[in-house]
Amino acid sequence: MRPSVLAMSLCAFSLGTLAEAGAPTTSLRPVERPSTLTGDTPEIRVAANAPLASVRPVLRPAQSITTVPQATETAGNLGFQRWQKSFRKKALRSGIQASVYDRAFKGVRYNTNVIQRDRNQSEFTKTIWEYLDSAASETRIRNGKAALRKHNRKLDAIERRYGVDKEVVVAVWGLESAYGSYRGDIPTIEALATLAYDGRRGKFFESQLLAALKILQNGDVSARNMTGSWAGAMGHTQFIPTSYQTFAVDFTGDGKRDIWSDDPSDALASTAAYLAKSGWKRNKPWGVEVKLPKGFNYSLANRKIIKAPSEWAAIGIRDMNGRAVPNSHGKGSILLPAGGNGAAFMIFSNFSAIEKYNTADAYVIGVGHLSDRIKGGPAIKSKWPRGDRALTFKERMELQRRLTRAGFDTQKIDGKIGPLTINAVRSYQVAQGLTPDGYPSLTLLKRLRRN
Repeated sequence: MRPSVLAMSLCAFSLGTLAEAGAPTTSLRPVERPSTLTGDTPEIRVAANAPLASVRPVLRPAQSITTVPQATETAGNLGFQRWQKSFRKKALRSGIQASVYDRAFKGVRYNTNVIQRDRNQSEFTKTIWEYLDSAASETRIRNGKAALRKHNRKLDAIERRYGVDKEVVVAVWGLESAYGSYRGDIPTIEALATLAYDGRRGKFFESQLLAALKILQNGDVSARNMTGSWAGAMGHTQFIPTSYQTFAVDFTGDGKRDIWSDDPSDALASTAAYLAKSGWKRNKPWGVEVKLPKGFNYSLANRKIIKAPSEWAAIGIRDMNGRAVPNSHGKGSILLPAGGNGAAFMIFSNFSAIEKYNTADAYVIGVGHLSDRIKGGPAIKSKWPRGDRALTFKERMELQRRLTRAGFDTQKIDGKIGPLTINAVRSYQVAQGLTPDGYPSLTLLKRLRRN
């Protein structure tokens, strides 16, 4: 919950409190993600947490990881113990009671598995179609419909209160913890403390750790029961602590915002509250799969180009049944997540609402499409370029270097495919007489290598 979204904090005790909180401007979750979504089992044991690729990609807690040598762990613990003493002073200055801090850190050790997962996240990538094969698999759809039936009365009440379609709330639940079957079992304080001490994203994780300590001090959960993913995402819908503080709600009225227990009520309501503050519009689509006309100007496939559906229809863009997309959906943009050889979507403001939960396009499409399927909608009809594979982290870095050297500056050589890299790809494609869809494929990298 960037998040999702990458990709989470929900701290409103009531709708009044929620209205006072600022709407999230971006997902706070460690941004990569969908690329590590695991395959389905009958239980769909896929947890959420940060980095699936950015598809907020990183290893999910359900995945095994190789441990590091004991000597490294011992050395880490010595420094970690010194860091704990220093951080304790900072926590107390921030209003954390000494007794709360000491109880929370009792038995906490430097967790080498957490560090290993953090280090490995950039290498784990999947194509959009591989991600969606799992995110909207038949098993996950079936389990989602079952969850909707089981909790229908509760979800109806949540939908009425927050104005967020119940199917999208269930879809987030399905992607984040396989409908509660895998919520993560790593102690949150230990995971966040390890990452804060490690320093790679130290400030971010220190802020999350302080927020987690405040949650404990508030009495919503005990340190023993505060568990989640390796990156500190917690509960049924995997909230990071700051998102919990901002958006979590006590839907059951028992005085606690409990997103960890077997009862998912507070977690589902908190997710709805998060999406509501992110601008979700009830009974409106996140996006619609569309057909592009022959000769389509691919430079128009840009999130910054927003038109009424009738304007898109005027240049030949139709839904998969050949009809114009209704203007009642609001203005939208054209998104090509796999370039010109894959599915095309007209996306609307609800796409951006899910994006606040998790910034990865794959995650947003995964949640949106899963919610449609749970509602009884059709599968994506377009073919994907399944002969392609995702670029590795090293290949993405190479692509950026080669583009920049060729005069198409990506601004950064960081292995992250964002708007600047996509623009550079598109400019290179125009110069080479290729379809300017901005898609960073292996074929494109090979062409750059030849030039």
